Amino acid sequence: MLNIIWLSFFLIAFVTGLYRLFYLGDNEIFNQMTMATFSLSKTAFEISLGLTGVLCFWMGMMKIGEKSGFIALFTRFLAPLLTRLMPDVPRNHPAFGSMVMNLSANMLGLDNAATPMGIRAMQQLQTLNPNKDSASNSQILFLVINTSAVTLFPLTIFTYRAQMGATDPTDVFIPILIATYASTLAGLIAVASVQRIRLFEPVILSYLTGFTLLIAGILFYFSQLEQSVMQQQSALLSNFIIFSLIIMFMLGALKKKVDVYETFIEGAKEGFKTAVMIIPYLVAMLVAIGVFRASGALDFFLQILRNGLTQFSIDTRFVDALPTAFMKPLSGSGARAMMVETMRLHGADSFAGRLSSIIQGSTETTFYVLAVYFGSVGIKKARHAVACGLFADLIGISAAILIGYLFFA
Repeated sequence: MLNIIWLSFFLIAFVTGLYRLFYLGDNEIFNQMTMATFSLSKTAFEISLGLTGVLCFWMGMMKIGEKSGFIALFTRFLAPLLTRLMPDVPRNHPAFGSMVMNLSANMLGLDNAATPMGIRAMQQLQTLNPNKDSASNSQILFLVINTSAVTLFPLTIFTYRAQMGATDPTDVFIPILIATYASTLAGLIAVASVQRIRLFEPVILSYLTGFTLLIAGILFYFSQLEQSVMQQQSALLSNFIIFSLIIMFMLGALKKKVDVYETFIEGAKEGFKTAVMIIPYLVAMLVAIGVFRASGALDFFLQILRNGLTQFSIDTRFVDALPTAFMKPLSGSGARAMMVETMRLHGADSFAGRLSSIIQGSTETTFYVLAVYFGSVGIKKARHAVACGLFADLIGISAAILIGYLFFA
């Protein structure tokens, strides 16, 4: 699947480039596409370089967390759910702890902390994988849930909206939470249908019900706050929780008479090795995305879509926000750029500006996460991971559009 998608980016870009060269007389198009290969190759390396320090630190902390016993404690709470969703993973396997930490960091909007934890989980799941080149069922489920994970505090989006002059940068808070929860449920249902996981089993259903009530309660609480208070409290809560975890890991390790420093160094070395391994996978994916974007294929498709919808008298205002939707599964930085560009062109408080913000927060960057996580363990065959991940993206983006019309049209 990845092979087909990767080749398609280049082939579609080439055909689009030929069209622009011979029919539109754009003599610079192939120069732009070639330059994209250089610039995105550099970007991929810079991303990996930037991740190196983060990976070293958080993999070091994860190693301390393992030795302290706190990760085992977190895992115990979710063990009944995870063992039913991933029956091929032993009940007390350390991968469960890493997955819990990863999902918790995602919910708090701490992307930098979530990535190394997710990579650690993928590496631990790989030890159980009988076919090292092909993703296992548990790895696919974890990746899809990760790429569609609920983010309770989308502070980055609020910051961009404030910079672009939004009257109330947090007015998209509730719509984002609804959309991202829809994408998470869709991803879980998609994987469950392929892997024949029974979601209506009492234990799984009770967890899903509890999570739904928790999110509803958080939504209710934060929706009652003023904009400045909401931002202050959500930022404080997120950072307090993550730093408290670091201190608890250290104190727990000291109680068990673990050499904290040496344990950290041991984990940090693994982080460095992982950062180096990721580079070729990121280069492959980001260059393909950059060429596809530089060719103008995305803009061409949007114009065709707008013209087609007009024929049926369908409101086309949402089309102005679709560049963010199309870039979201491909590139996180590209999607953010599209969101900012939409707000710049149409205004942060315009329908398109708000909708692009909701779309940005509705789901994760599927192909980036897939390239990093699977690349970190050398998986070449993604099986149904791409299809299920993109289905979750589709539902999340569709929900974002519907909610955007409900709240702001």
